[in-house]
Amino acid sequence: MISLFALEESSTIPISKTYFRVTQQSKSHEVDLSGKDFIVISLRQANSDGRFYAVDSDGTVWWSGEITSGAMADSTLEGIFSILQKERYYMSKEYPDVNGINNMDYMLKFTNQGHALHQGSVTTMSHGCIHLALHDIVPIFNWANKKTYIVITRSSYMPFAQEDLQRIYLRE
Repeated sequence: MISLFALEESSTIPISKTYFRVTQQSKSHEVDLSGKDFIVISLRQANSDGRFYAVDSDGTVWWSGEITSGAMADSTLEGIFSILQKERYYMSKEYPDVNGINNMDYMLKFTNQGHALHQGSVTTMSHGCIHLALHDIVPIFNWANKKTYIVITRSSYMPFAQEDLQRIYLRE
């Protein structure tokens, strides 16, 4: 399993549909995710897409949608991660809801610090997690498992996904 702990000075840049250049502390290496299921998160900021892309092991982008991520003070980490925990109903331990309502449903945790993909507002920034709308997180949650990688980037992934997305969303 690839489990790259991301540092603030790290970057993860897509160089093809399944290859990524990971730079940490001025050292770069390429990661090949060919033959693996993974989810690319292109963070919502300049030069990124503000979207997620679910990529099947055959290299096909089969689902995409909007996301929100960490506000500047609570920045989302960049890197390639494994899913550490998967819970249908979950309450944040660091930011619990005052009414006792689960606030991280469909949670796919990818760091020991608590960063996760989960159901949330795609208009409100998070404390560092990735929010997906309910209609997007349900199929992603059902598909993903602990062998699915999470790729977080501050670069655009759309050039590599565009052809698949046109085929999916612009069916004639």
